[in-house]
Amino acid sequence: MKYSIDATYLGGPTVILEIGGLRIMTDPTLDPAGTTFMINDKPGYRKLDGPALTDIGRIDLVLLSHDQHGDNLDNAGRQLLKTVPLTITTKIGAERLKENVIGLSPWESTSVKTADGEEILITSTPARHGPAGSEKITGDVTGFIVSYGNRQLYITGDTVFYEGLTEVAKRFKPEYIFIFAGAAQPRGPFSVTMDTNDAIDTAFAFPGSTLIPVHFEGWSHFTQSAESLQRAFTALGIIDRLLILPPGKSTPLTPDSVALTPQN
Repeated sequence: MKYSIDATYLGGPTVILEIGGLRIMTDPTLDPAGTTFMINDKPGYRKLDGPALTDIGRIDLVLLSHDQHGDNLDNAGRQLLKTVPLTITTKIGAERLKENVIGLSPWESTSVKTADGEEILITSTPARHGPAGSEKITGDVTGFIVSYGNRQLYITGDTVFYEGLTEVAKRFKPEYIFIFAGAAQPRGPFSVTMDTNDAIDTAFAFPGSTLIPVHFEGWSHFTQSAESLQRAFTALGIIDRLLILPPGKSTPLTPDSVALTPQN
């Protein structure tokens, strides 16, 4: 059986994955440009771009890395959750969001069915939203392994590269990894998502995977771009491991896909 997967990048951390007729969205950020989110009761970061698509259609499942930050779940994203049959997130996030939401601890799994009755297994993976010691500031975050037939995708969630990702690499062999990049610095001076060094470490930890960066544009607190990743991967001779999704367009993720480079 051919297990087809298509991805549509909307901007920020938000991707629609179409798997066996099931439409899955990661971290819904659907507000228009100009929305500002607060940090400690002061203006923190603002949205620079709206989503690449406004007519997103039906969403069957949301994979939410965490609910406590507006650049991963904004106002329109929260409204969307009320219409989605199921959202999977952290344990504490599920307690806060309540309806139609389940929380998973790292390495815990649950399954959902596609329209044709095939099973998709969702496994929670560890994530650390910044350097060691930042956990009490940034809060709990999760990533996800999505297993469909003999195929695996890895969605890192907001994390830096650390030993938790090394453990994921020991347990899973994903074809594609959606890395939450951008070297976000909402509080400064440290990054709470992957910078180019973290992305390169991830590439070498998962030597058989193609990396798809998300969460690198559209918000004011991102400090690195797709071009930063392109330059770093080119310098190390691994640019063929990087796939930049065109915003708003469906891209098939086939087992024999050739990684693409950003278009100027």
